[in-house]
Amino acid sequence: MKQDVAGAGPDPVDARLGGRLAELRAERGWSLGELAERSGVSRSTLSRAERAEISPTASLLNRLCGVYGRTMSQLLSEVEAEPAQLVRAAGQQVWQDTASGFVRRSVSPPHAGLRGELVEGRLSAGADIAYDRPPVPGLEQHIWVLEGALAVTARDVEHHLATGDCLRLRVWGPTRFRCAGDEDVRYVLAVVLP
Repeated sequence: MKQDVAGAGPDPVDARLGGRLAELRAERGWSLGELAERSGVSRSTLSRAERAEISPTASLLNRLCGVYGRTMSQLLSEVEAEPAQLVRAAGQQVWQDTASGFVRRSVSPPHAGLRGELVEGRLSAGADIAYDRPPVPGLEQHIWVLEGALAVTARDVEHHLATGDCLRLRVWGPTRFRCAGDEDVRYVLAVVLP
């Protein structure tokens, strides 16, 4: 569990995220067992995430977003205050999956009603993230590498991207993002809901 600055409790973002995950489950009237069946995530992990006892991984959030029909950015924007039209760099929400070496910055001002968003992704050297399904089937993604080398696998085809390269795809099944070089990779992910 990430601690807040004073070390007195869970990270504030994790606490708000856990609360929102619990709300989404309650809105549907599901028990932890029902959500576990739908998501393929254990009841204990779901419970710990809802109580902010653990910081959820990218893979876990992806599974839950799929069950709830949201992108990760939409979910994260729901735990923020009133949406703004402008978000300065210092105010952009950053979320980190330390277990996988993935850092995600929500660049676009959050707004649940819009279909497109920009995300900055960073993968540390050797990082490899596999998603077993898209959060929303048919999600359109544009992946533009700013620095480094990235391997993206979709529909059993691995695409190797170098600095400046851009890949466009619709996501229907499993995907994999892998840092393909000896240095960290930084990329922009443009996401458009179908």
